[in-house]
Amino acid sequence: MLKRALPFVLGTLAIITFVFYGKASGLFDSRLQAPKPPAFVHQVPDNWEQAQQQRKAEIAQHLAKHKVHYDHFAHFPVSQTQGIPLIILKLLPKLAPEFWGDEDNFLSVMGLFYDERNKGAPFPLGIGFTGLVREDPGANIDYASFTCGGCHVGRVRLEDGNYEYLDGGANSEFNVIGYRQRIVQTLNKIYGDETNRDKKNQLVITALLKALDEQKDPHYFYNNYRYDERHFDAQYEAKQIVLFRQGATNFITEFINHQEMVYEGWLTIAKKFYPDIKERISAGFAGMEDAIGFNAASAYQGLKSKPLTRLFAGLALPQSHGITDIMVVWDQDSHDPRWNEDKTRLINGGGQWNGHIPLPIYKNLAAQVTLGFPDIDVSVSAHSEKLLQFLPPAIYPYEVDLELAKKGQQLFTENCADCHQPNNGMVYTQMGTDMGRAKIAGTIITVAAQKSFASNANCSTTTTVEMDGKTVKPCAEYRGVSLEGQSKQVMLPPRVHNGYNALPLPGLWAQGPYLHNGSVPTLYHMLVPDERPTVFVKSRLDFDKKLVGFKWQQENWDETEGYLYNTSSSPAISNAGHDTDIELNGKAYKLDWGDSKEDAWALIEYLKTL
Repeated sequence: MLKRALPFVLGTLAIITFVFYGKASGLFDSRLQAPKPPAFVHQVPDNWEQAQQQRKAEIAQHLAKHKVHYDHFAHFPVSQTQGIPLIILKLLPKLAPEFWGDEDNFLSVMGLFYDERNKGAPFPLGIGFTGLVREDPGANIDYASFTCGGCHVGRVRLEDGNYEYLDGGANSEFNVIGYRQRIVQTLNKIYGDETNRDKKNQLVITALLKALDEQKDPHYFYNNYRYDERHFDAQYEAKQIVLFRQGATNFITEFINHQEMVYEGWLTIAKKFYPDIKERISAGFAGMEDAIGFNAASAYQGLKSKPLTRLFAGLALPQSHGITDIMVVWDQDSHDPRWNEDKTRLINGGGQWNGHIPLPIYKNLAAQVTLGFPDIDVSVSAHSEKLLQFLPPAIYPYEVDLELAKKGQQLFTENCADCHQPNNGMVYTQMGTDMGRAKIAGTIITVAAQKSFASNANCSTTTTVEMDGKTVKPCAEYRGVSLEGQSKQVMLPPRVHNGYNALPLPGLWAQGPYLHNGSVPTLYHMLVPDERPTVFVKSRLDFDKKLVGFKWQQENWDETEGYLYNTSSSPAISNAGHDTDIELNGKAYKLDWGDSKEDAWALIEYLKTL
């Protein structure tokens, strides 16, 4: 009887929570708005070479001015107390070279690359470790975890074979799910046929300590790296090894439990929301992530593991699939919302694909939490917000036909600018794209996020960080307005973000593939939808200058870079949408340019200049 009644009871509780909390807290009060026309339109420059040089200079000046902020964004770990023990991470290729590849660049298999600008770093860009930021570098073992730059520093291969870094762009090579899978595969290799939990743990402990014993290079783990006044030399490395050995049983057991729990949770999400591609997505898609991902997986697994909360575990899962391409994050001011006239709610902005987390500090925190570690370093988000607010977008590195671009500017003004303008908070439901990503955060997750994100444990109005030589409170106010009692601004209610933002388009040339799920390889295919390929190569670094996007053709593809992406294999990655002319507020907008390709080419030429 009780079992049959529970679903009804839980459902009733959810409805009561939804209605009562909504009315009591003003959950239903916020709605993002769109600026009124005329829309801003970027002007085509008179001299393209000069424009390129000027933008590059602006980027260099910005990065130099914000070096400390950039380090937090690109090089520092998302948590100072959690992650994978650095020694374990560096020993993985010793344990399973078949999964990790070249020992000197073993993380390249998951799409992380060494940054030539950070000489001597022990890890590629995208991996940070706690010794870089801990007040006393040698007080504990070093934990390694991802950095913001792992997702948001990309690169393009130029015609001369050199790479151009895209700071604030998207790392189309990065596969965070693939990383989790490889760890579990490594553990399973060590387990063999053993099924007993304690014996499995002991096998891993023995294997790791044996690999550590066999490692004789005094600079193997840190590469004798220097960062500012910190020197990770042989003496530092030896002390780290001693600390690790002292607590090896606990460190290794915690590592096993966390990695298996998170990946098992991800498999639950894959089975529930991606049944048609669950085997494929269990290995991950490079350049993509699930919007709630490992945070939901961790919460789900944690609730499921305890008798008192097991029945509620499903509430931690998102409402639908939420896979998206990694976004570019430069020029955030053009995304960020503003306050209305009486400073009571946010309008004219929204940020991500659907704007459900409007405030930049909480967007950054959500990205940190999504990586699966609840104890996050708020200073990373605060410094990243400072860096990204006015970070100029990368400029198109090739030639542009300026006369044709000027024709395209007029077409853009007439057909695109009203929606793709800065700080447009309107959410569009008419585009025909898969709606999964827009529906991920239901009422339960929204309420939980509002309570937890604004708590003392994460970033309340009293939370402090050191920045620019002073103590600041990054979650105390936004654009001069106090956030005290404003937890509803952390995540907006589902009805507000049930669709997609028409984001501004700075640096659009470097954002392919297009649509939120990366299902359209080039700008040409966006404008001429009848020619969109169903299957194409994704995550290559060479560029298609004609169609504008990364090389996507299967012809002459040697499979050493990129992977085949089949947009017909699941509704979650369908290439439908933004493909039919529409009418909004009595005005017609052209989206399908298949019947006027000359205009399409002009529009593409203009889009290169953004």
